[in-house]
Amino acid sequence: MTKALALFSGGLDSLLACKVIQKQGVEVQALKFVSPFFDYALLHNEAQYQQSIRDKYGIDVDLIDISDDYLQMLANPPHGYGKNFNPCIDCKIMLISKAKSLLTHYNATFLITGEVVGQRPMSQRKDTLRVIERDSSTDNILLRPLCSQSQKPTDVENQGIIDRDKLPRFSGRNRTPQMELAKEFGITDIPTPAGGCVLTEQLRAARIRRLFSLDKSYITPKNITLLLTGRVFLLPHGAWLALGRDMAENETLENMVHSGDSTLHVSNDRPGPFGLLRYATHDDDYQLAATITAHYAKKILPPPDIEVRGKEKRLIPVKPISLAEIETHLFAR
Repeated sequence: MTKALALFSGGLDSLLACKVIQKQGVEVQALKFVSPFFDYALLHNEAQYQQSIRDKYGIDVDLIDISDDYLQMLANPPHGYGKNFNPCIDCKIMLISKAKSLLTHYNATFLITGEVVGQRPMSQRKDTLRVIERDSSTDNILLRPLCSQSQKPTDVENQGIIDRDKLPRFSGRNRTPQMELAKEFGITDIPTPAGGCVLTEQLRAARIRRLFSLDKSYITPKNITLLLTGRVFLLPHGAWLALGRDMAENETLENMVHSGDSTLHVSNDRPGPFGLLRYATHDDDYQLAATITAHYAKKILPPPDIEVRGKEKRLIPVKPISLAEIETHLFAR
């Protein structure tokens, strides 16, 4: 049986791309690439995720961590960035190139994606789709089944393995045709549209841009996941402070604590943020971190003391601080 490798985002388009190819009697192996910018947390529950996709949609999916390659590309993407720090074209080229390198490993013949011409302004224009094929060297093996009828035929279509006349002809941003096709496949648990890349978000992209202006040793997956969570501050002597904005972010930050980090807690069980302090070596940074943390605690005067837990446990008394002064220490604005 002919086999295809699918780039699987988990969104509806990539799901439908897999299903329409399966319908033509081709085996599909989905690949979900992860990095600190998209779906990194799935690595902690890979087997559970694989079983969930198999049970819901009848698709086998493998997770592949591309963090190192992605960070290297992000530092200097040949096709540049979008509005913020998003290297959309080079991201797609890298993912497709990686999938191509795995064809032999999976004994597969061609690649499929859920791209739809005209759906995204940067990476899914017709001219850009052609650039992606060219620069990933996948000219004849990359099939976009949701819009293939507006593309030149691939080898599997020319050979009759895939009947392109039986494939959809989607284009543009209208999602109605995809929703109707999902119903035809009996898909009731419809995933939300994929593609919410944090590098397209102004604030978090600005944090990552600033990170890349620092020493390269700071550019690690664990630091990136920290910078993408909650309120983040860069203190005068080099410490990083991240504060949860709600219970969910507090719990997320608690799970990010690594050796050498300190944590900050509002005293006397008063409501407030969980603080994670990284790279702190100077007493002034500990004091400022405690003061900022207290500012975001429930407004009951006097300001609460802050308990710092790290190599040692200590209680730091704090004084009021203005929001304007706090904002001068934001990692990015």
